[in-house]
Amino acid sequence: MSQSRPLVIHDPREMREWVRSVQSQGQRVGVVPTMGALHAGHLSLARAAREQCDRCVTTIFVNPTQFAPTDDLAKYPRTLEADLDQLASVQCDVAFVPTVEAMYGPSFSTYVDPPKVAEPLEGSFRPGHFRGVCTVVLKLLNIVPADVAVFGAKDYQQAMVVRHMVRDLAVGTRIDVRPTIREPDGLAMSSRNTYLSADERTRALALSQALLACVSAAEQGECNRERLEAAMHRVLAPACDSIDYAVVVDADSLECRDVVESESVALIAARIGSTRLIDNRVFRVATR
Repeated sequence: MSQSRPLVIHDPREMREWVRSVQSQGQRVGVVPTMGALHAGHLSLARAAREQCDRCVTTIFVNPTQFAPTDDLAKYPRTLEADLDQLASVQCDVAFVPTVEAMYGPSFSTYVDPPKVAEPLEGSFRPGHFRGVCTVVLKLLNIVPADVAVFGAKDYQQAMVVRHMVRDLAVGTRIDVRPTIREPDGLAMSSRNTYLSADERTRALALSQALLACVSAAEQGECNRERLEAAMHRVLAPACDSIDYAVVVDADSLECRDVVESESVALIAARIGSTRLIDNRVFRVATR
């Protein structure tokens, strides 16, 4: 017997009332913010929400304020009907699918300045990106005042930005960050993988392989940041058309340290063909 599709709500006021009604009955609500084009990684987040809560809401909104003029807003995949079918398979209760007009009316002028952790890396390469992310996430958490919001670790810096913003602004929703879901060959699942040709798909494996090279060196006791980063570049250089960064930073603050001692994260952003991909691994250096 097939599962029924989630209830689709477009209006922010109706969405907020639904959440409050459910919570007034003593039920917990989990929310998974997405931009649609759902894959198994997104579905794992919805399952995680259901594990912790009585009801699950998935938001589907391609947020224009986090795209730069040179970004791929127009070609970003929009697959609502397929998304709703997939959400039925994980027993998602509601899909919140607002219009741009509902989220950003003609008089909209209020934006959220992102926390310090947004400044390096993506903050440098995509100016204004995290301002848009923080603004839309705060709006979504006001519209869907859930008990728990589940994010994936593939967008690691984004997850840290959201976590710091929620802490700093005393938002009542708990942020739960779940591990990256990967294809069997190690490629991190991403909606942008659909842009890759067969050759580019093969070359894209260099990102996960470079991260493994870094983590392997750390597990053997290497704690010099520059040498760990060099290990990644050696793998990436032959396969990538360009590399924005391949760095090792503190896992919470995203600050660079010459000697890697605390929990750290290796982060990569690179282009394969015209497609920009990101990936990461959290690790600790083995003590000798």
